[in-house]
Amino acid sequence: MSRIGQLGGRLYRGEVSYDFVGRKRRWYTISGAILLISIVALLVRGLDFSVDFKGGAVFQFTAPSATQTQVTDAVSSAGVQGAVVQQLTGKLGNKSWQVQTNSLTSQETGKVEDALTSKVDAQNMSTTFVGASWGSQITGKAVQALIAFMIVIVLYLSIAFEWKMAVAAFVALIHDLVIATGVYALTGFQVSPATVIGLLTILGYSLYDTVVVFDKVRENTAGLLGGARSTYSEAANLALNQTLVRSINTSVIALLPVAAILFVGGGLLGAGELKDLALVLLVGMLSGTYSSIFIATPVLADLKEREPQYRALAKRVSVRASGGRAAKRAAAKAPAGGRSAAAATRVPLPGDEADDADTDADYDDSPPADALTTTASRVPAGRGTPGTARPGPRQQPRRSGGGSARHRPAGKKKRR
Repeated sequence: MSRIGQLGGRLYRGEVSYDFVGRKRRWYTISGAILLISIVALLVRGLDFSVDFKGGAVFQFTAPSATQTQVTDAVSSAGVQGAVVQQLTGKLGNKSWQVQTNSLTSQETGKVEDALTSKVDAQNMSTTFVGASWGSQITGKAVQALIAFMIVIVLYLSIAFEWKMAVAAFVALIHDLVIATGVYALTGFQVSPATVIGLLTILGYSLYDTVVVFDKVRENTAGLLGGARSTYSEAANLALNQTLVRSINTSVIALLPVAAILFVGGGLLGAGELKDLALVLLVGMLSGTYSSIFIATPVLADLKEREPQYRALAKRVSVRASGGRAAKRAAAKAPAGGRSAAAATRVPLPGDEADDADTDADYDDSPPADALTTTASRVPAGRGTPGTARPGPRQQPRRSGGGSARHRPAGKKKRR
């Protein structure tokens, strides 16, 4: 754990960095492949909506010694095909079952009840009918809630940050939404009202992680145009590295209870609604963490780098970097103890005045201290032109080894 903490500190200080933004094409390719698989699964297999959305009949009963295959065969023997059989409780108690079918007549409902009672010894049976009109209303309300959620989020991000950050966050949300629904299509899990609740939850979680990264990006890019140290993409990549460990820790802590609900609750207890909720939460949190790091920030950097001022900044950074490399090569070729011609004739690069004051000392081309005396100060006292004022403070010439005249040290007064 201490190593993780040290790594987080080094990432925050920029001592260690991974170029997430620079490798954006790789992430776009991976996401494109996942999205393509999800879209194909949605078109080919589609989503399996629960009875709450499409209407039908729900049979709930207990059968301690029955298996899922026996319950399915019993429903099929009653002439009802396409029934969805779920085990609600498992090894810790008596087995409770739920069977969902399409809309049935009263005669068909009686046949199913008789088949379950005679073949799997169903007890404590209850039958519930859900109308198709009520299911369509639930579907419409879910779609409306999702659209309203998207609109409010885009408006908030546009006001709190800027519209390009809102666009990048919206792209990441669509990315997570398509992947989550694609996984449901591939696995054949039912889409229930709990699924819709989980979907809205993971979209909020994904935005939370994205907003944290965007806030750090805004902090790192404040005043960026005034110098030439880094481009917008480099500053955004630094923000990603600074928040990377925090994002990973948050995601791991959030995924642990969700995984417990999915694998322990679904596998051991056979919980139906909890399993639907846990699956969408697990998939959504994983895709949300991925999109906030690999999708949202690279998309934002792409949008910002198209602006004229940031294109000009990128050129200044490139010129500064090429000038620094040229100076280093010239200094390496210069003889020992001497200065290279490139250092003597250095031309200030764009942005040096703003943020490179500390590096100008490396290119100090001022003459030696011995050469700072003026011509007038080299004229001995009493030999100047009468009535002519000496420019500047009086400077004493350097003492030469072969001279016979003695001069007072500079700064000392003559005794009278």
